[in-house]
Amino acid sequence: MNNSDLADKLAAETGATKADARKAVDAVFTAIAEAASKGEEISLNGFGKFKVKDLPAREGRNPSSGETIQIAASKKLTFAPAKAVKDRLNG
Repeated sequence: MNNSDLADKLAAETGATKADARKAVDAVFTAIAEAASKGEEISLNGFGKFKVKDLPAREGRNPSSGETIQIAASKKLTFAPAKAVKDRLNG
């Protein structure tokens, strides 16, 4: 499922136009991305939590040469599904 499919489903269930549904879907994902970029936790009841996790700098290896390289610290967006979602996935 992609953003367009999600917008189509939202339009069908709410009676909104597809254009309005697409704007709503885009607005939700923009809000999630903005909150995550500020380091905030995004909690969606019944769905799950998005958290920003800091990954420290570390040493790695270049697979083609075997040379040791430095991998810079970075941030990663993680998702932990809610119990209701886990239960649906596991039947």
